[in-house]
Amino acid sequence: MLVETHAHLDYPDFANDFEDVLRRATDAGVTRIITIGTSVESSRRAVELAEKYSNIFAVIGVHPTYAEESGDDAITPLRELAKNPRVVAIGETGLDYHHLPSAEAAKQKNVQVFNALQSGTEDQVEANIADGVYKSKQAELFQEQLDLAVELGLNVVIHQRDAWDDTLQVMQAYTGKLQGVFHCFGGSLGQAEEVINRGHLLSFTGIVTFKNGKEARAVAAQIPLDKFMVETDCPYLAPVPFRGKRCEPAYTRLVAEEIARARAVPFEEIARVTTATAEQFFRFK
Repeated sequence: MLVETHAHLDYPDFANDFEDVLRRATDAGVTRIITIGTSVESSRRAVELAEKYSNIFAVIGVHPTYAEESGDDAITPLRELAKNPRVVAIGETGLDYHHLPSAEAAKQKNVQVFNALQSGTEDQVEANIADGVYKSKQAELFQEQLDLAVELGLNVVIHQRDAWDDTLQVMQAYTGKLQGVFHCFGGSLGQAEEVINRGHLLSFTGIVTFKNGKEARAVAAQIPLDKFMVETDCPYLAPVPFRGKRCEPAYTRLVAEEIARARAVPFEEIARVTTATAEQFFRFK
């Protein structure tokens, strides 16, 4: 028995064979699936799926890369959606600096980007201002969603990409008020230990099966067994041997099997403990 703790089942990638996707998950021993919202509309769809299927639960939130599209008030509709008992956490929320406006502008102009201290050109100053606005909007929405989680007594699913220090800084004020899971973890052992020492959890995806996923495998092999969960982040990050194809919840088993090999323990132990951790974090049975 496994819990797929991070899927995006509302995405159009699954529209044509949704029932088959669920059947394959069940056949693989994935008995429950957490489908994650990335916007208000995506969160609505996640709740609708959770209402329709007994093995699906919903997490609602706005992904940081959708912060600028979320309007002036994403929290009111999220608060309303959270009244549904099928909602088990807030997220995914966090910070993502991977595609800053300055970097995107540089791609369009085919020039190298320097920060304002390195280049005094008007374009670069404007790019750095745009970066600051972009980061500020993400941080504001991140804090609002953390506040909502505290208000509702829910835990949070954290997205972090190229924004490690700022993410931890924002979360520092919420220590002891909520627990987060840093999903799709691909950082170092030191970063993993920092998350765990702050009272949070990690979750691992198909990256642990990749040839270049050595560090993720090593972290999954070394941290305490009760401090992480398993996921796919489908339709992304399909594990080997399906890399490059659409990912789906059934592949959670491949993630768990790879971690079992890395830890030299039976698959059943990984399944049992990660399921118990998911049940406790998301507060369902």
